Amino acid sequence: MAKASSKGKKKLSFEDSLKRLEEIVERLEDDDLGLEESLELFEEGMELARVCGRRLDEAEKRVTLLVKDRQGVLEQEPFEQDLEE
Repeated sequence: MAKASSKGKKKLSFEDSLKRLEEIVERLEDDDLGLEESLELFEEGMELARVCGRRLDEAEKRVTLLVKDRQGVLEQEPFEQDLEE
């Protein structure tokens, strides 16, 4: 299996990156992998996790909510995440 590399590899969409990351997790849970293949998959998975994290951060920064003020005018407000759960 070829190792994914940021050099010379087409940029995957967020969804494709997440799907590949899920595939890697499944493969790593398989007991039949050798050490080298496990390490390569782990490295690829870590890079995909970083890429997905960066894309989520970028998307969060771009999200805005349109809110009507009292006069009915739409205004943009930055999206604020409620961290209380």
